[in-house]
Order: sequence, then C-alpha cells, then structure tokens
Amino acid sequence: MTGLLTTALAYLVGSIPFGYLIVRWRKGIDVRTTGSGGTGATNVMRNLGLGGFLATFALDFGKGLGAVVLASRLAGGDPRWVAAAAVAANAGHIFPLWLGFRGGKGVATGVGVFLALAPIPMGLALVIFAALVAAFRYISLGSIVAAAAFPLLFYAVDQPPASLLAGSAGAAALVVASHHANIRRLISGSEDKLGKKRTDPRPLA
Repeated sequence: MTGLLTTALAYLVGSIPFGYLIVRWRKGIDVRTTGSGGTGATNVMRNLGLGGFLATFALDFGKGLGAVVLASRLAGGDPRWVAAAAVAANAGHIFPLWLGFRGGKGVATGVGVFLALAPIPMGLALVIFAALVAAFRYISLGSIVAAAAFPLLFYAVDQPPASLLAGSAGAAALVVASHHANIRRLISGSEDKLGKKRTDPRPLA
C-alpha cells in the first residue's frame, strides 16, 4: 500500500501548476490561453519575461526532484515504486488534476525527475540538449532528443534495475509525446528558432 500511496503523492506533487499560479497571480490570466497553451516555463516567459521563466523552471524542477526523492524515502528505496513515482510526477505536470488535465510539456519537471534517478546521465543529457540548441537553435529539438537519450545514458552509465530503467523510459516518453506538435513543425520546417520573433499570429500548438 505504501508504494501506491507514494505513486499517488508523486502525481499530486507533479500536478501543482506553478506556471499557471504565477501568471494568474501576476497578470490575472490563464497562461493556457496564451502562446503554446501550456503551463511550463517557456510559455510563462512569454507573459512574464525571464524572471517568470526562472521561477517556474525552478519550481517545476523542484517538484520533479522532490517527488522522486520523497517516494524513494517513503518506499524504502524500492526501485519499482521509485520508477512509478518518476512516471507519475511527470504525468502530473503534463496532465494536472487541478487544471482539467491540461498542463505543460514536462521538461523542467523531467529534469528534476531524471536528476533524482541518475545525476551523471542527466548531466550528459543536458550536454546533448545544449549542443543541439547551439547547433540548430531549436529548444524543442534539444528537449526531445535529450529526453529520449536519457534512458540510454542511464543504462550505459549506471546499469540500473530493469524497473528503474523502465520508469526513466516512461517519464522520457511522456516528454517526447507532449511535444507532438513541435515534432510536426520540425518535420515541416515551421518550428520557431531560438531568438526568432514570431510573425504568425496564430497561437502555438
């Protein structure tokens, strides 16, 4: 029963919509009606600038890290329940109970989750992210590839138990799947590059 409770707790922690709350507090609007329609740090930045981005990223990162660490302690380090918490925390951010299951894309929360699971592979994934963004100037591309690479790096570096590896893959798959609209735009060549001003008035998907 403890494992089920820690999984539910991880989901609820992941569901805390920090980006939504910050924009509602500062501007009195639903951040999901602007930009990409998400609650993550990038969309908050479109409304509140760099300060909003940093605050949201830090809080979303913290809830991912905290959910997994807390689950590990409550479940006695059982890798099955740690893995379940990793998936649940990211699922909570992407599909938050409090906002009709419409949240963000799980990048910052995923960074926290992955760091809790395996710091060295997470660091390597960040290097991949930075290299891709520097080379191609697509934040979405860096996020997608880094998330997809994390389970492979986790396996190569740490040789984790199968349950933890599966949990990392599940959390990564959620991040990749949440970028489905970005993937379509990358394929079509219409994805916005870092630093480029949008000329299309339509909201991002």
